[in-house]
Amino acid sequence: MKCGFLYLVAIMDWATRKVLSWRLSNTMHANFCVEALNEAIARFGPPEIMNTDQGSQFTGSAWITTLTEAGIRISMDGRGRCMDNIFIERLWRSLKQEAVYLEDLTDGFKAHRVIRDWMILYNTKRSHSALEHKTPRDAYWDDRDLKLTA
Repeated sequence: MKCGFLYLVAIMDWATRKVLSWRLSNTMHANFCVEALNEAIARFGPPEIMNTDQGSQFTGSAWITTLTEAGIRISMDGRGRCMDNIFIERLWRSLKQEAVYLEDLTDGFKAHRVIRDWMILYNTKRSHSALEHKTPRDAYWDDRDLKLTA
């Protein structure tokens, strides 16, 4: 941002790259991350494992307690190992290059609109070769259908 920073968290299904929820905050407190996690769990159910980096939001008691109470196993990247979480790092790169850097983000409201619109496009219109050219949304629901019938 021109004046200050905003922080973004996204909860992503690794198998399909679908962004299940996301939040934007002007502080690094863990509560916006926990809100995104709780929304993803409420809408899609708890994952088996949650992988994050070692940021303070993800090593603090609010995040750890939420995962533990939901019965979710905790996985953290190695210190300084961005490649351990390659899918979310790629999401950040694409978001910045395709939306954030192209806009004059003067305030949090505009940033939220730009990110929201891009996340919708990413989940519903952007096909991935690794997903047999399906969108994350289509791959996610196909994957869930397969698990239900197996």
